[in-house]
Amino acid sequence: MTRSLVVLVSWVLLVGGARAQSPRASEVSAAKTLAADKLRAHIDFLASDLLEGRGPGTRGDALTQLYLSTRFQELGLTPGAPDGGYLQPFELVGVTGHPDTMTFRAGTDTAALAFGADFIASSGHQLERSELKASPLVFVGYGIQAPEYQWDDFKGMDLRGKTLLILNNDPEDDPALFGGKTRLWYGRWDYKYEQARKQGAAGAILLHTTPSAGYPWQVVRTSWTGEQFELPAPAGGEGERLQVRGWTTEEATRRVFQLAGHDLDALRLAANRRDFQPVSLGITVSTGFDNQVRRRATANVLGLLPGSDPALAREVVLYTAHHDHLGLKADAKPGEDAIYNGAVDNASGVAALLEVARAFTLLPQAPARSILFAAVAAEEQGLLGSGYLAEHLPVPAGRVAANINMDGLNIHGRTRDVTVIGLGKSSLDKPLTALVRAQGRVVKPDQLPDRGFFYRSDQFSFAKKGIPTVYFSSGVDFIGRPAGWGKARRELWEREHYHQPSDELGPEANLEGAVEDVQLFFLLGAQVARTREPPRWNPGDEFEAPRLRSLELLKSGGAQ
Repeated sequence: MTRSLVVLVSWVLLVGGARAQSPRASEVSAAKTLAADKLRAHIDFLASDLLEGRGPGTRGDALTQLYLSTRFQELGLTPGAPDGGYLQPFELVGVTGHPDTMTFRAGTDTAALAFGADFIASSGHQLERSELKASPLVFVGYGIQAPEYQWDDFKGMDLRGKTLLILNNDPEDDPALFGGKTRLWYGRWDYKYEQARKQGAAGAILLHTTPSAGYPWQVVRTSWTGEQFELPAPAGGEGERLQVRGWTTEEATRRVFQLAGHDLDALRLAANRRDFQPVSLGITVSTGFDNQVRRRATANVLGLLPGSDPALAREVVLYTAHHDHLGLKADAKPGEDAIYNGAVDNASGVAALLEVARAFTLLPQAPARSILFAAVAAEEQGLLGSGYLAEHLPVPAGRVAANINMDGLNIHGRTRDVTVIGLGKSSLDKPLTALVRAQGRVVKPDQLPDRGFFYRSDQFSFAKKGIPTVYFSSGVDFIGRPAGWGKARRELWEREHYHQPSDELGPEANLEGAVEDVQLFFLLGAQVARTREPPRWNPGDEFEAPRLRSLELLKSGGAQ
């Protein structure tokens, strides 16, 4: 028995069942069965070369779905998809194509950027040709419209047909604006492309820096090359889409700005003020490329443990982990490792999902609320699977008590801390903090708040629907390691293995800390599933309003 479970058992014996926040003896007993070898077994299969990186719509994707659905069946879970099966199929549109060069012109002067080294670009729509023809380039700062902060980077300028150059991140100098150093959704690339589309722009280019993105340029290269997936565009909506979505390096962007005598640093500084005005740079951008467009099928995999309480069983606790990764490296050289195995990201999270499901089936009685286990597809392509599930839930959103998302387990050993992404947003903090304390650990807020992790994984899809969510992982204070070791190790992993073929599970991986985290996933969900009062967003949180709307819809009879 691990030290943390000894503490938990002692706690149970001391408090018995007097407090709703304490785990029951049966739950602690089930948690004791969660073990490193069981997690590793799932990861070894899901991250094997046989599955070829689990790219959406591939043979490896289909094998993954089969593995998960048969595991759910073996555990005795009932089919959880709305149509009564284990699979929730949906269609993806895959678009492959990129330009070799992108040319910027100011008068008679030009700057030609090289694909990969200077810029990355792909189609912003699902048509066979993408093109920018001497599109005027406009610097729009952070590209944010946020009425609650009296902030508008567009100031009513007509941007139709133009290409927008946008800073990554959001303004962070003033702690009273946009969460200060804590990145909000306004700082994410998907928000910025969507805003450019709403402005009628032809193209949008994000300025990449490692601090503003939270990852190095190589991650942009691996994530935005090869086939890019989206959900099918609404009928007749292609004319409203961007032609090109791109990124440029900081060095290349400086060269472009110098064409017309603009100072990048001065404009970046101006963009941090409310009175910033978009700047027509006197530069045009041209590029064009053909696209290969094809439709592919993928699926979320859903298993349900029906609740035992006649009233509360209509509500669910939703566990999620994404089962996809990046597939095969399109431009791999002969003899080069071409498989994005995705062991940590996210075979490990799926392993946790399966083991948590198994632990629930060991309880002498199912919890009051039902438990829905969802292995979602196409997360790496922009949270597509969770987004589809959020729009096609088997129950109304108001009946989903909480979402517990698992994305990337700790492979470096035990920690004294647990990092909660989005700490302070919901009432889920209280029971989670109590469980962490019972393990002899401490809760810490996001230790890299500028990375915007809350908006980068599947819990965001459900938060947007108002569903209270929790997303946490081991911290960086590793037992038996010197101060700073955990932070350095994390940075090394992100630099050398994140979205790289080297994301594999070697024999040196230490899953002892992962086991403690998975025990928390299980025990937290068990408590939510049996506590009559469901979780809620804290007053004033950005997701409180959609939750209140979904609950009101239930009361009015609009959602059954």
